[in-house]
Amino acid sequence: MMLQNKKLRIAGAYILLILTTFFWGVTFVVVKDAVNQVDVFVFLAQRFIAAALILLLLWPFLKRPINGKTLLKGGVLGVMLFGGFAFQTVALLYTSASNTAFLTGLNVVFVPLLSAVIFKKAIAAKSLAGAVLAFIGLYLLCATGTSWSFNKGDLFGFACSICIAIHIIYTGKYARECDVYWLTTIQLGVIGLLSLLIAYFTGHDALAWYPEIRDALIICVLFATIFAFLVQTGMQQFISPPSTALIFCLEPVFAAVCAYFLIDENIGVNGLIGAGLILLGMILSEIKLKKFKGFRSAFGALY
Repeated sequence: MMLQNKKLRIAGAYILLILTTFFWGVTFVVVKDAVNQVDVFVFLAQRFIAAALILLLLWPFLKRPINGKTLLKGGVLGVMLFGGFAFQTVALLYTSASNTAFLTGLNVVFVPLLSAVIFKKAIAAKSLAGAVLAFIGLYLLCATGTSWSFNKGDLFGFACSICIAIHIIYTGKYARECDVYWLTTIQLGVIGLLSLLIAYFTGHDALAWYPEIRDALIICVLFATIFAFLVQTGMQQFISPPSTALIFCLEPVFAAVCAYFLIDENIGVNGLIGAGLILLGMILSEIKLKKFKGFRSAFGALY
């Protein structure tokens, strides 16, 4: 019975994380329109501060205790995730959106590699194989040309993927050690406050009311922020960081499908193949295989 309950929890966690990724993907068009109306850090500040405040309003009813350890670890997660948003934003100033999307998605490869180094564990063959397939799929889904012109914007995109990978890894670790409600609330608040500071120092008023982004804020705050990050933090208790990273590779797939129906963007044959490879990578990552011995020996010196 306990084994069955564990399988049900894992299955439920997969469904909720896929739903979270769906919200991130379908709100891509909404966010894109919003940041065309106001500065991106103004939007991020209002989105994350509003989400954190709403969660704080629930505290009198939940009455969850908080301690210094949770405060510190929530802050660390907030800084890492803010780093991902900030580096991605700067990357878009110097390189193409397709390059940025692909480089951000590289976290699917970095998560198992960094997990192996940080926690001194061998990489499972299924995780590596799934990551490689998703990597190829991301390239096919995001690439829009036949050549790649590398520039400093790509370095920021690379840094973004590292931040997101570390965030996924440590969310999995901290979610097992801390209260999920406070861990989520603190990191959202940190992202909001850091975005507020960036907006202020770049001459933008993040505390002003912008009616043109009202609908985008409501959708993003409720679904793509409060729901999404509560689910990610809570469900990573049951799913490994590499599997989580693979699920998150579905975000550009959902974004592409949504863009096709809402703004008539064509996915193309390569995009369809890429989406299929991402799905195949997810399936392959859950097939029971023996440990990939080559990577065990490669990281053996770290044990």
